[in-house]
Amino acid sequence: MPYRVSVVVRYRKAVTYGVHALLAALERAGAECEIHFGASAAETAALVAASGGERVLVLWSFYSPDAEAMAAELAEVRALGDDSRALHIAGGVHATAEPQQVIDAGWDLAAIGEGESTIVALVAALRADSPLREVPGLALRDHDGVALRTRPAPQLPLDAYPSFPDRRRNFGPIEITRGCRFCQTPFMFGAQFRHRSVESVREHVRLMTAHGLKDVRFITPTSLSYGAPGPDPDLDRVEELLDGVRSELPAHGRVFFGSFPSEIRPEHVTPEAMRLLKRYVANDNIIIGAQSGSDRVLDASGRGHGVEPVRAAVRIAMEYGFRPNVDFIFGMPGESAADQSDSLKLAADLAGMGARIHTHTFMPLPGTPWRDAEPAFIPISTMTELDRLAQRGDAYGHWRRQAEHATRLAETARSYPRRTPRRRT
Repeated sequence: MPYRVSVVVRYRKAVTYGVHALLAALERAGAECEIHFGASAAETAALVAASGGERVLVLWSFYSPDAEAMAAELAEVRALGDDSRALHIAGGVHATAEPQQVIDAGWDLAAIGEGESTIVALVAALRADSPLREVPGLALRDHDGVALRTRPAPQLPLDAYPSFPDRRRNFGPIEITRGCRFCQTPFMFGAQFRHRSVESVREHVRLMTAHGLKDVRFITPTSLSYGAPGPDPDLDRVEELLDGVRSELPAHGRVFFGSFPSEIRPEHVTPEAMRLLKRYVANDNIIIGAQSGSDRVLDASGRGHGVEPVRAAVRIAMEYGFRPNVDFIFGMPGESAADQSDSLKLAADLAGMGARIHTHTFMPLPGTPWRDAEPAFIPISTMTELDRLAQRGDAYGHWRRQAEHATRLAETARSYPRRTPRRRT
């Protein structure tokens, strides 16, 4: 007789989209389980104890800045009742990049890469009591504590799994593209773009409208690259997508595109693109990734654009009635005082044009080429100017908190050098 498996999710606002995708994968595979959501460590521990399964899979997902806090929560859950049925697994970008650290921090398993096929195979293995070493996309503790990796999980077309489940009604943005190369999450998914088909997107919209929802948003690293094999935009494919979505919505339905949780590359902001968006979208703002006001820093980071396209993007977006929210990162590796001055000047100029500046501090994120890079020093004068922009209402962001995260991430990187050999099954 197969074992009954319960799933307990440490449910956090920051990672809901990824969790919903995992639940959707279980639902589509016919592997649904008793599922509970814990909003705190104490509630998670109570749900593990109350679960009716003979095996209890506890899902944790987090980004690198939250790894330390989540490890403390895991210890709290275990202290409140270390149930022998429970198997704690960490997933997401940090677990993918740092499986050894995750195992050392107390998790039983780390999920590496895309989680949909892994969770389906893992639940099946727990039900059949088969060896976990046969489950793809995992790292587990070997006899000496070293993280032992199983074979890689397959990267399937996005149409293989929905963005959210049907019967649980955990709706959210529709993921339309995976891949890119400029931040932690795309590195987890690989540099090659994979797009969800228009028909799959329309199926998602039909499901949402059947439950009375009328607003549709998307998850994508670069909105106007939808349907294209690379980063260059294909506006015909974008229009096919937006027109298809609108055709599934009621008259009062709204499409949000190029705003949170997605963005637009600055060189993609053209009059033609803005006219297209104006015909279909409800958002009056777009997010533009500038990252720096220094051509030298942009070139070193491989952004693929310079400063002038950022200025042009803000000007064009404003002309077509969109207020740009422009991302800047301060303290990037090798950034000089002159580079920071250039960024501050560009930020002030863009704010004067009507943009809002979203300020960040560089963090050496695991899984990216700059994982071991040393953040550049941010002097008081730069901090003061960022505060001045915020006080005027021209800037927002959590750059101070990110600076604290950056220090901890740099310390962790030194403790886990990347040259350590990987052990595989």
